[in-house]
Amino acid sequence: MSAVAKLESRSAQEVRRVALSVAGWGLCALALLGVIFPLLDIVGVVAGHGIAALSFELFTQTTTGPANGLANAIEGTFVITLFAMLIAVPVGVGAGIHLSEYGKNRLGSAIRFMSDTLTGTPSIVLGYFSYIVFITALGWGFSLLAAAITIAILIIPYLARITELALQQVPNPMREAAYALGATDGVVVFKVVLPAASGAVITGGLLGLAISVGETAPLIYTAGWSDQMWTGRFTQSPLAYLTYVIWTFINQPDEHSHQLAYAAAFLVMLVVLAINVGVRLMVKRTKFS
Repeated sequence: MSAVAKLESRSAQEVRRVALSVAGWGLCALALLGVIFPLLDIVGVVAGHGIAALSFELFTQTTTGPANGLANAIEGTFVITLFAMLIAVPVGVGAGIHLSEYGKNRLGSAIRFMSDTLTGTPSIVLGYFSYIVFITALGWGFSLLAAAITIAILIIPYLARITELALQQVPNPMREAAYALGATDGVVVFKVVLPAASGAVITGGLLGLAISVGETAPLIYTAGWSDQMWTGRFTQSPLAYLTYVIWTFINQPDEHSHQLAYAAAFLVMLVVLAINVGVRLMVKRTKFS
């Protein structure tokens, strides 16, 4: 083959490579737009309607008051999330510690399998289970305790797995050095291993918090709904929550109910956005610390 033919063949190969590269990058750009555009559309619609619906009365009046605010739903969401995290964090982090440090056996494998299975279970199925057990069998009625336990059960598998993976990233020489100095198992776990992985564990807690704030289906079966503020009782007292407002009020015929639904959606979106920003910052801090 002559030198001219070789140059022409190489030129054709380069053109083909550039064309394939451009086509590949074009498909990637289209896929990115396919992901970003719906997200921006959702954020734009919710933010546009939600900001317009914000008012002072929204945070001071209940859904049954003369101005129809969201004070009861905001309080109910906060209370349910608070007690759910109080239940889920100790159990989930404790399970993760056990799986990481002592779970290399059949029991640990069984716990991981059940945790993964529970993670993949639809939340509405968990809500129906809680309705049968807590509401009907135990007679608690729609209540804070039933809702908090249900959300905690939903969060615990995520916390356990994230905590386990975080602790497994801690180098074994740190454990060995602590044991060499005469530290007990408890000291090694809580004074050496857990602080070293605290950033990732906190990240898992924040993700669990985001799940708790955004859930609806389990709460329909456990918290019920109330137009009033929380009475302070843990049983036989239904609660309001923001996701119920989104799910129900948007189907009402009047415009004011639609505004409340958009305002509730905007508040939930803000909280989830703040949590995700916190997760990003925590991951970056853990990565570069």
